[in-house]
Amino acid sequence: MAQEVSEYLSQNPRVAAWVEALRCEGETDKHWRHRREFLLRNAGDLAPAGGAASATEDGADAEGGTRNRQLQQLVSFSMAWANHVFLGCRYPQKVMDKILSMAEGIKVTDAPIHTTRDELVAKKG
Repeated sequence: MAQEVSEYLSQNPRVAAWVEALRCEGETDKHWRHRREFLLRNAGDLAPAGGAASATEDGADAEGGTRNRQLQQLVSFSMAWANHVFLGCRYPQKVMDKILSMAEGIKVTDAPIHTTRDELVAKKG
């Protein structure tokens, strides 16, 4: 899938620039590769297409405000998902259900395996 994403972005430089602007400054290439796929799979009409304006180029009208909120929510979900996969973070069940359903089909083969405190205590008992 990573090859497909790279190929898609090479054919759509406007989308590539848009999604690259969402990368966090200290984000590793591995984390970014997977989070970028999450963003692209779930962006829908938030990503620019052809000559259309991107969400960040929209005016301050109500539609632009809605798009900005949707984009902020998408970025937040992508970060929560990446934190869950790579750092073992947990979130309220409603959030976990949402991010896991949004990430369905994304294959992360090199994610670390995390042991919870409860699992450690159970092993010692």
